[in-house]
Amino acid sequence: MPNTVLIGAQWGDEGKGKVVDVLARDADVVVRYQGGSNAGHTLEIGSERFVLHLVPSGVMYPEKLCIIGNGVVVDPLELKSEIEALMARGISLEGRFWVSDRAHAVLPYHRRQDTAREQRARPGQRLGTTQRGIGPAYADKAHRTGLRMGEFCRPGWEAKVQMRAEESGCADGAEMVATLREAAAFLAPFIADTTAQLHEEWRRGRTILFEGAQGTMLDVDHGTYPFVTSSNATAGGASTGTGLPPRAIERVVGVIKCYTTRVGEGPFPTELKDETGDLLRRRGREFGATTGRPRRCGWFDAVVARYAAAVNGVDYWALTKLDVLDECETIRVCVAYECDGRRLDRVPADAEALARCQPVYEEFPGWKMSTSGVRQYEDLPSAARAYVDALCRLTGVPLGLLSVGPDRASTFRLAI
Repeated sequence: MPNTVLIGAQWGDEGKGKVVDVLARDADVVVRYQGGSNAGHTLEIGSERFVLHLVPSGVMYPEKLCIIGNGVVVDPLELKSEIEALMARGISLEGRFWVSDRAHAVLPYHRRQDTAREQRARPGQRLGTTQRGIGPAYADKAHRTGLRMGEFCRPGWEAKVQMRAEESGCADGAEMVATLREAAAFLAPFIADTTAQLHEEWRRGRTILFEGAQGTMLDVDHGTYPFVTSSNATAGGASTGTGLPPRAIERVVGVIKCYTTRVGEGPFPTELKDETGDLLRRRGREFGATTGRPRRCGWFDAVVARYAAAVNGVDYWALTKLDVLDECETIRVCVAYECDGRRLDRVPADAEALARCQPVYEEFPGWKMSTSGVRQYEDLPSAARAYVDALCRLTGVPLGLLSVGPDRASTFRLAI
């Protein structure tokens, strides 16, 4: 398998963890390159269900090297808990899991700042963040006042945390230090120069899978700003978030649902606030893996998909949750927008303009039969194949992988 970046092509929650789990079979190294514990990657393996927030999804394969890159912001308390939970279920990370010493830490006061910002936001200005402290941690990184994970391996980090907490208006900096001390000692053996490690793996010809979090439309530069996350969730973030050069990336796989969902605030042209939206939510189990919030559901948006394909240079789609549409009589696909009397074939940069966009739909017949037991593309109902083929045609990207259910066995590879 070529070195591959795996990105979300919508507003996140496309099923990236599941696809990473499938592609990781052929990779030697799996590396997360951006985001933080606001990610929620769900894996269903046999009768077991795992939800990962920071540890790369390739961890389920005992021989894989798993790395958290420098572009991720890491909550030490959450990472410690996640590692302990995996170990309790018999998954060992010793000698094969590393955290970049250049990755910035999410500290308790970052969470407070995140929550306070959401609470004081005026109506219409609330972003709907997970309140995990991700934005404030990235802000401190940009302000050059953040604490990096490597500092937990050296004396003096306690004084820095207490000073920054007090500068942020917290009176309990000493208590924060006490809370972090155990996590810092626990994580210290996992902290390393992962940039050097990744370059060595690349030099040896080992296959690297870059695991993205969130999605293209949440990218801080290319998403529906300001209703976005605080990092580059697009393919370009894989290089800056790991220290590997762009030429180390040989392929981009975009993960995309057969419909669309969104969590949090912001424009969503194809959103369905009716029984069909409820059907998609129920059948797709569309509740946030991180927050438990119900996701907003809507029809597939080919305008968004084409934009994501262009921004990321997507080579193949990994198309997920086709089975969710099994009960639909008619399925609609947004092929363009109508905005202020004009037809648009692209996503406007202005979120207010996008909020005024009305979808232009094409309709496709449903197949009204279960696809969850299908294991080969040729065995799908003809209407289901026609729908998938139409999505590829409308977006200009070939199909590489298709999923018709939540577990490993329900995902089959075609071209990747």
